[in-house]
Amino acid sequence: MTEVPLTIWLITIVVIAGLLLFDFVFHVRKAHIPTLKEAAIWSAIYVGIALIFGVLVWVFGGNQMGAEYFSGYILEKALSVDNLFVFLIIISAFKVPRADQQKVLLFGIVFALIARSAFIFAGKALIDNFQWMFYIFGAFLIWTAIHMLMPEKEGKDEADNVMIRLAKLFLNTTDHYDGDKLFTYENGKRVLTPMLLVMVAIGATDILFAFDSIPAIYGLTTNVYIVFTATAFSLMGLRQLYFLIDGLLDRLVYLKYGLTAILAFIGVKLVLHALATNDVPFINGGQPVPVYEIGAFESLPIIIGILAVTVIASMLSPKGKALATVSSLHRAASAYLHTEVAETPDERETAYRRIVELEAKLAQLDPGHIASVKDESHDEIVRKAHALHSTGG
Repeated sequence: MTEVPLTIWLITIVVIAGLLLFDFVFHVRKAHIPTLKEAAIWSAIYVGIALIFGVLVWVFGGNQMGAEYFSGYILEKALSVDNLFVFLIIISAFKVPRADQQKVLLFGIVFALIARSAFIFAGKALIDNFQWMFYIFGAFLIWTAIHMLMPEKEGKDEADNVMIRLAKLFLNTTDHYDGDKLFTYENGKRVLTPMLLVMVAIGATDILFAFDSIPAIYGLTTNVYIVFTATAFSLMGLRQLYFLIDGLLDRLVYLKYGLTAILAFIGVKLVLHALATNDVPFINGGQPVPVYEIGAFESLPIIIGILAVTVIASMLSPKGKALATVSSLHRAASAYLHTEVAETPDERETAYRRIVELEAKLAQLDPGHIASVKDESHDEIVRKAHALHSTGG
């Protein structure tokens, strides 16, 4: 394994911190709704930076490190997109004003990077001292893959986790926003705004995601520098990606199955590596087991292939198109009903026209597919939006 000098580590950390600081100062500090063009340009810039970094790793670190970085980056990017689904649910549940969503997302990215860095170094310490941890990591990923295929529980609320319940129970909270402030005053008392609560919800969710993310990437490489940089660069630009593919996220109806296949594949890869380097006394007398190991150059095309099939199948799926339209309509109507958010009459009219456009688009789709992805609550929210508009709201 190529040892990375401390100087390179320090330069890398400074560059990543600088990118995050730049993102905050020039894009997030002043609340605004990013345009599609802005989101597309900056998403491309951050992906470009990650790819350039990968090329530098390949040139100066060798083919093995290069392949490991790109495998890890693609894996972590796919898992990050999956994270966006949950972020979307949390942000919608808390009715975060559109202009303030950037700050929430950037907080989520920074917290995820800090939390995963801790998991990265803890994971490295474990596998360096206990070779049998590869069995544990592999079994955990295979169990996770199986668990992802199980039906979701009815009424599951991603925004109603234990940390939020404790905060509401023991701290003074309010349901009203005060711009992007974390604290405000209500009836003369200092209270927590939903802005702080949504950040707590996303932070708690980030920790849970790290349990899947870190064992998975350690299945591709044990080079801690590659693990750290692949994870960090996969998170960079996630805020812009959210606004770029918002509305298309729901189209990726088969992403869960693609990630399931990838996690199962890496789980098997970890178990094979554990067998090949076995030192557990009750397995083959504590001696390595002669098995075939899957290398970085085999892993990279497999991961890319699974994701490509997943995305193409999702985009061609009529059900995916129906789900995307229904979900977009639901979010548009919910946002329109959230009248606490200060908006001009023109902005409200534009928001209402968006609802009408989505309804027209929905009317052109197959009724069977529509019925399979929506329930009565969707229709009720849309009816309320029309009723509010008819009263001049």
